[in-house]
Amino acid sequence: MADEGYLSSAWESGDHSDFQTSGGHGRPQLRTFDSVESSSSGPHVKPASPPPRSSFESQGTSRWQDGSPPAATLERRDTLGTIRSDATSLVEPSFDENVLRALCELDCGTPLLLDRIKQSTVSCREASVFFKKRAMMEEEYGKNMQKLARTTADTYALSDGKAGSFVAAWQSSMRVHELMAENRLRFSQRLNEMSDELAVLAKEVDKNRKQTKDLATRYERALQESEVATEKSKNRLDITSEELERVLLQKEGESLKDNAVQHRPPGAGGKRAIGKAVAKGGLLLKGKNPGNIQRQEDDIRARMSAASDMYRKSVTDTQAMRQEYFNFQLPRILRALKECADEIDLGTQYHLTRYAFLFESIVLSDGSILVPPHEEGLGLKASIETIDNRGDFKIYMQNYAYARGTAAPRGPRRDGPPDEGFLPPLPPHHGGGTPATSTPPNGGNGIQDKGRPTFGVDLAEQMARDNAEVPPIVEKCCQAIEKYGMNTQGIYRISGTTSKVANLRQRLDKDLEGVDLDAPEWSGDINNVTSVLKLWLRDLPDPLLTHTLHQGFIEAAKIENDRLRHIRLHERVNELPDPNYSTLKYFLGHLHRINQNATMNSMSMQNLAIVFGPTLFGQVPANGQANAGMADATLQNMAIETILNHYNDIFIDESE
Repeated sequence: MADEGYLSSAWESGDHSDFQTSGGHGRPQLRTFDSVESSSSGPHVKPASPPPRSSFESQGTSRWQDGSPPAATLERRDTLGTIRSDATSLVEPSFDENVLRALCELDCGTPLLLDRIKQSTVSCREASVFFKKRAMMEEEYGKNMQKLARTTADTYALSDGKAGSFVAAWQSSMRVHELMAENRLRFSQRLNEMSDELAVLAKEVDKNRKQTKDLATRYERALQESEVATEKSKNRLDITSEELERVLLQKEGESLKDNAVQHRPPGAGGKRAIGKAVAKGGLLLKGKNPGNIQRQEDDIRARMSAASDMYRKSVTDTQAMRQEYFNFQLPRILRALKECADEIDLGTQYHLTRYAFLFESIVLSDGSILVPPHEEGLGLKASIETIDNRGDFKIYMQNYAYARGTAAPRGPRRDGPPDEGFLPPLPPHHGGGTPATSTPPNGGNGIQDKGRPTFGVDLAEQMARDNAEVPPIVEKCCQAIEKYGMNTQGIYRISGTTSKVANLRQRLDKDLEGVDLDAPEWSGDINNVTSVLKLWLRDLPDPLLTHTLHQGFIEAAKIENDRLRHIRLHERVNELPDPNYSTLKYFLGHLHRINQNATMNSMSMQNLAIVFGPTLFGQVPANGQANAGMADATLQNMAIETILNHYNDIFIDESE
């Protein structure tokens, strides 16, 4: 390849006036040499014959015009800045010329930059994808938060909720949530913009990388082809030189032969001379006269002159092309690739810095909304602290008494006319003794026992007693759960309050129809209802899936093939008694509807199976071990999960 002197001379004394910019965002125009001076240094060839005539008096054209690479322009879109066309420097002042010098001295400079740009492009696209996904998350969060805040505020305005300071604080807290949602939506919009800008940057840089790679490949191929042509010209000159040498030896051999015949007596000396001439290649044209040899010599000399001129021209052109490539074209290509690498690296870093700034800004904005500066309104905590429950109650009591003042009293009269025998009201007792409390005759909490217990009663007995296809307690609890708990996080997995669960169990066991699960006492925390329903299932004397069929369900759950396991479990379900079958169908249908809202309540089929596997199977004593059924917990969960996944196939007829 080229000597290192070409590189140093190009950087130290190169004429920058030859660099012409294409304007706008374009790269500099690549200059071509229109001519090569005849004085260009090339390898000196020493011919075997007298110096031939010179056919290199005229100037030769550059091989870049004769070869495949045209005068090309590398154009690219600069998303971070532009280069002025009247500037003397091709890049920003921060461009490191020492790095470019080092790249020019490396044999692997071009593939190094191509691979680096490829890595940077992958990083840029990964950042773009991250911004896009984060934008989708923020947009969904912002829209849901905004919708929730507005819907809640509008619903409360139409409800019978508390008034006074509470409603003002409530509306203010909803406004805080709405402002935070608007911040998230603006953040999402900025993230989408940055994602699109990074995607465009990666696309443009990748396009410029491919174009520059193709241009570099064409230049290298043209130089290689020129070197191959020079080598062929040298071989052709060497062959012609050998032919001329053989002819000269043959001509010299004929002269020696004549002299040997005329001046020397025949003998061994003449034979040795002739043999020496033959050994040197003479007498190749034996039998030809000196005239033919002279004409052949003239023809070979003419061809050798042409071959010498062609070889010298090839050497000069190749040397000029090599000098132009390593001193001008290669630095331009490396500079263009380095600018592409810098552009995408700086662009990616800029957008990542912008993302960090926006993220910090959105967090600070949320903080200023929650806790605004002084004299700029109340935050969330301050708004809630403005609630005056005592003052609200006093106002409510006054308004209530005023509104009911003219209405007829609904309660017992405080006093009556004396002539009818009414006694005056008793004065309040302020003694230190504790007044006796009467105990309701029907048990605690003043609940009347209807004598129709449901906890711990055989399933078939209570269904026959109540004349129902599904136990009323199951139907009552499932309806309340579907009404108030479909979107409750971890429904059935989270237990209720122990005291409230015990209280609700006692109420349902004594007067099932008298318990109103729509009351705020129970609908406010639906986990109490789910815990009571699970308690009812565990208290059944015979589990819902029965002790008799327990082993059959376990064996079916051991089957690895999903289709065959489904079929065997379907057969076991069909073997259940009618009360168990109808109850299981209703309850698993309820769980199936719970699973349809798994995105909100996080209760997948697997989670539901883990919760209800031991509950529906119960604990089956075996081999004297009271808790032997716990060993089958995994198989029990698998059985329930399979039945839930194939609920429609097992329980729903096609005609329904």
